[in-house]
Amino acid sequence: MHDHNTQRILMVLTSHDELGDTGKKTGFWLEEFAAPYYLLKDAGVEVTLASPKGGQPPLDPKSDEPDNQTDMTRRFKSDPAAQKALANTTKLADVSAEDFDAVFYPGGHGPMWDLPTNKTSIALIEAFVKADKPVGAVCHAPAVLVNVRRGDGEYLVKGKQVTGFTNDEEDAVGLSDVVPFLLEDKLKERGGVYSKAGTFEPFVKVDGKLVTGQNPPSSAPTAEALLKLL
Repeated sequence: MHDHNTQRILMVLTSHDELGDTGKKTGFWLEEFAAPYYLLKDAGVEVTLASPKGGQPPLDPKSDEPDNQTDMTRRFKSDPAAQKALANTTKLADVSAEDFDAVFYPGGHGPMWDLPTNKTSIALIEAFVKADKPVGAVCHAPAVLVNVRRGDGEYLVKGKQVTGFTNDEEDAVGLSDVVPFLLEDKLKERGGVYSKAGTFEPFVKVDGKLVTGQNPPSSAPTAEALLKLL
């Protein structure tokens, strides 16, 4: 039985691990999963993890390097229960928006490839929007929104305040020529009212029930903003 007072959030991770045709690996960014995961859990929220293929989502090896560790990633490394939850994500096709109060997408470069055109993910986000439930995405994950449409057939982000990984940040990590599209450009192309802070500075935009964060340092603030909407 579920306690009806418990808020339930679905967190959707990527299943994509190829960094374009570089021969290198990608996936989700550890901090962008760990910080929101613990922030929500500590607030008493029940978190369910899902991904297109189910099972263990690929971890971006760069996000696992010593320089990119935080208190939250270290906490994850010493938390067998969280590791087990991550290793056993539910298949995206098996989850329903009506079972959750909100949805959150962590970034990393992986989501740029498999989630923007994933029909299951698009339909899921559209169901959350239709039910007037919060939708959150951080860093590269606002890419999941670019083909989502509203009830009136317009793109979801059209006329909405949004942010996401910037062109400058993509240049800074040297992947502007590798990604399938530049997120900043695509959000603008879809009619989003895009804004940003400095490179790798925390920045979050909230427009109605849509919450977007710019980069890894924005992970916790994005989850906090999502929590406030519940």
